[in-house]
Amino acid sequence: MLDKIEEIVKRYRDNELALYDPQVTADLKHYRELMRAQAELKDIVEKYQEYKKVKQAAADAKTLLDDPAGDKELRELAEAEWKTNNEAADALEEELKFLLVPQDPDDNKNAILEIRQGTGGEEAALFASDLFSMYRRYAERNSWRFQVLSLTEAEQGGFKEVIVEISGEGIYGKMKYESGVHRVQRVPETEAQGRVHTSAATVAIMPEVEDVDVEINPADLKIDTYRSSGAGGQHINKTDSAVRITHLPTGLVVSCQDGRSQHANKDSAMRVLRSRLYEMQEKERLAKEKDLRKTQVGSGDRSEKVRTYNYPQNRITDHRIGLTLYNLDAIVKGGDLSAITDALIQADRIAKLQAA
Repeated sequence: MLDKIEEIVKRYRDNELALYDPQVTADLKHYRELMRAQAELKDIVEKYQEYKKVKQAAADAKTLLDDPAGDKELRELAEAEWKTNNEAADALEEELKFLLVPQDPDDNKNAILEIRQGTGGEEAALFASDLFSMYRRYAERNSWRFQVLSLTEAEQGGFKEVIVEISGEGIYGKMKYESGVHRVQRVPETEAQGRVHTSAATVAIMPEVEDVDVEINPADLKIDTYRSSGAGGQHINKTDSAVRITHLPTGLVVSCQDGRSQHANKDSAMRVLRSRLYEMQEKERLAKEKDLRKTQVGSGDRSEKVRTYNYPQNRITDHRIGLTLYNLDAIVKGGDLSAITDALIQADRIAKLQAA
């Protein structure tokens, strides 16, 4: 393990020198790749430097401890120092093992969040709205930018579909485990008998990608404009500002109408389209490598039930890792997803270590 880390340290230093090379900085794609690599390696390098200092301190204490001519009191202090530093070194070694797990190159990217009404009619639409609010508050807690790209409201309240762009640091790495079917169990306000109903909403999280990540041939696109509908301002229904883009080779369709202009909506729709195409390419790549189940906590497949929100018991259960918490209100209304997110990241790392 230590030999591997030494190689990483050397690569980190070589990259650091390369970043000052004018030829590297002139190649934007290569420069971005180097910056991304440095961000991934930085934690390992810094943790390894800390590990080496602790190991050296333990070695120095051992020298004093083994000196038969040393003062008794000094040797007792050296023994305590040796023990403390060895324990710290063991803990740091475990942290280094986790850091050596290959990081998803998309983890530091912004994310496209899609929430859709699932089975359950009106209650499902209301639940989709609740999930939207939960993620909005989660973004606020992390100081992330939360921008609605497209929103379709249900006739009796709630959302049929909403697409959001979330911008900030390390977003996809924290939110990618939200993909899948989220199930809710609660008594609807319209239920006179007090019976608990089960409804569902589908969540998809995709990394937001740039032009350099996905190449799209303009000839493969069919772009339609139409008049926006719903709440949004005085321009609604007066200009053809809404945009619908169809990617002909795959049949993917993206519509955006919440922007203030046709140009803004086209730009938003292209960002969503690039992310969906990238997601398709990544799934195909992972499937070919037969690592989909080994490298993720869940498959992320949209037909997979990932979590249940039980309101009568104030309980939330993530089925992939068997985690159950009894603070549903704090999670849904307060957006406090940290405990679930941390547990999913930890479980993913452990699974990757075991598969390595």
